[in-house]
Amino acid sequence: MVDSAELEPQAPGTSGAEAAPGASPGARVSALVPLPSGASGGGAPAGGDFDLESPEYYLNRELSWLEFNWRVLHEAEDERTPLLERLKFLAIVSSNLDEFFMKRIGGLKQQVGAGMHEATVDGRTPRVQIAECLAVVSRIYERSWEILEELKRLLWKSGIVMAQVSDLDEREQQATRQWYVDNVYPLVTPQAMDPAHPFPFVSNLSLNLLVSLQHPKDEEILLARVKVPIGQGIPRFVRVGDDNVFVNLEDVMAQNLDLLFPGMEIIGCELFRVVRNANTARDEEHADDLLAMIQSELRERKFATIVRMPVARGMSDVHKGMLAAEFGLHEAGDVVEVDAMLGMTDLVELAELELPDLHDPPQRPVDASELVHEGNIFHAIRSQGSILLHHPYQSFSTSVERFLEEASEDPKVRAIKMTLYRTSEDSRVIEHLIEAARNGKQVAVVVELKARFDEHANIVWASRLEEVGIHVTYGVVGLKTHCKVILILRQDYSGLRRYAHIGTGNYHAGNARIYSDLGLLTCDEEIGQDLTELLNYLTTGYKPKRKYKKLLPAPTLLKTALLAKIERETENAKLGREAIIQAKLNALEDVDLTRALYRASQAGVQVDLIVRDSCRLRPGLPGLSSNVRVVSIVGRFLEHARVLYFHNDGDPEFYIGSADWMKRKLENRVELMVPVEDARIRKELRAILDIQLKDQRSAWDMLPDGSYVQRSGGEGRRGKSSQLLLAERFERHHKQATRLRKRKPKGFSRRVT
Repeated sequence: MVDSAELEPQAPGTSGAEAAPGASPGARVSALVPLPSGASGGGAPAGGDFDLESPEYYLNRELSWLEFNWRVLHEAEDERTPLLERLKFLAIVSSNLDEFFMKRIGGLKQQVGAGMHEATVDGRTPRVQIAECLAVVSRIYERSWEILEELKRLLWKSGIVMAQVSDLDEREQQATRQWYVDNVYPLVTPQAMDPAHPFPFVSNLSLNLLVSLQHPKDEEILLARVKVPIGQGIPRFVRVGDDNVFVNLEDVMAQNLDLLFPGMEIIGCELFRVVRNANTARDEEHADDLLAMIQSELRERKFATIVRMPVARGMSDVHKGMLAAEFGLHEAGDVVEVDAMLGMTDLVELAELELPDLHDPPQRPVDASELVHEGNIFHAIRSQGSILLHHPYQSFSTSVERFLEEASEDPKVRAIKMTLYRTSEDSRVIEHLIEAARNGKQVAVVVELKARFDEHANIVWASRLEEVGIHVTYGVVGLKTHCKVILILRQDYSGLRRYAHIGTGNYHAGNARIYSDLGLLTCDEEIGQDLTELLNYLTTGYKPKRKYKKLLPAPTLLKTALLAKIERETENAKLGREAIIQAKLNALEDVDLTRALYRASQAGVQVDLIVRDSCRLRPGLPGLSSNVRVVSIVGRFLEHARVLYFHNDGDPEFYIGSADWMKRKLENRVELMVPVEDARIRKELRAILDIQLKDQRSAWDMLPDGSYVQRSGGEGRRGKSSQLLLAERFERHHKQATRLRKRKPKGFSRRVT
């Protein structure tokens, strides 16, 4: 029996919010709105009344997300981070910013183009948001380039050299040229740019050479575009010989242009890259065929408007202006001259070098301790009632994939139903679903075709599933299906029983190794009944009065329920009762929930928020949010789990699920939160929240102005990140379970199945 006191949040104590050694300047940079008057300690406005409609109490979503990237960038400069991991974080920031331009800046530019001037809750119009975001992005890039130069020096000391072709000796240059001729040259297609040839199509995120050349006896200067064919087995960084010496592919190509243009005189070679808008969504309500509509959107995205063009320093003003005109760009704002590597996302190639001393120590997931003893996963779930899974500390393959694998083979299983938002080539989820169908089981899968940047992959998966007779649907028109659920119907000894998995993360084996996510395996009858209702809704789109006993689905119930639970804590605080709200989220953007949390804090509710990236709420404003603290965890794994805790006057409630507190996710997506009622699992969730709130290595405390300060850390256990402490915790659980298994006496027993 678990004592209810074990479920209580531990006293916050001191946060240790001091700047960590080597903290980046960006860790304290704030490009947000000024603090409200009195926020620095002057107290509440006259009369103690706050106008919660006022924009000064809300942070901008886009700027807050950029602040998150400062925290990620800090990992790239933190000397405590292994060298190749630092390079990885630099690549992550570059990838994040590419996506930011594709999704957020692209969307804001569409709003400006449509003549939209409406301000967001923080008081910014689309045009103002673009200007302020570009200013912050510029500083992030500048700091990234500085860090890259420092990392190059450290890599050189470790025997990894990022060189230029001109640094190589004649033998090395010849060997590199021969490699290029054998492996890349046949794939390269030079394209002329003159009146006889249309301006060539330039693909999204592509790296391109703009070559100026002329015939030896002709003064006319000609132009040609050459795409650098990175990907599909062609590396950005070309290894020289057998050592860890690398040159950039674009440099190799630029030094061997005589192969592409024999007999021509090369005048110059300039480098540019483009980023296209990814917002091409259409109105589903008027689509006759959703699959065809998504395929059409993908074609449109390929040719979507270019929103940014970085160019290597030295490109002539004439050529910058010409390209800007061709791409419809504003030269002063959209064309950026860069005195550094373009497309730093490709640094991940070097970050993956197999040099163990320059990486984090290996972190191998362990089997869930509840599954160690049982040869049949359905027996394990039935005997435990519910099992909490925590990836990447616990194995995805021996839990979730095993769940599907055994279901596909078990003769007692009648049906498998699930949602699929993202999966991967190395995941066996698709394989197990196909095997189940071939074994005669009823299989139904709701595939979300609108999963951003995975649309094509999901179309392929959907087609493959349909080919073997699996019933595939694409969810509900107008809503994106983001919940992660599996429902298995099994003919047990006592009749048909529902077994389920409800997760915070995707059924994606790759993500399960680098994302921190939670999942619940359960055979709770009421949860199973609720999932039946939910999946029937997803496969039909019909929404007559569906009743849910335990689950909180969005968009129908979840937001209303969250507001009610916050209000309940607020009323308890007003009555002098202990009141606590804790939420672990990826983002807090919804204005209604933010206002509700402000009112809760004013009433005396202790509000602890672990928010990975964007957060609209300003903590620590006297009289308004002085009872709120916001913590962000940035470390080796991407924090992706969502956990909620409400004190409820001593009868605590815990939830896990897929939903962040964002307007579009609560009102325009099918999301799901599931209550956790098992005392043993609630104790585990309590431990996870407490460990993260006490983190002294990877935690950042949010200040009232929206900037963050990393905690200073300490020696021993206090100096370990919450992620390392959680990994050690699950290793102990596994070892204990393994020891118990070895001691388990052998005997004969009869098991009902």
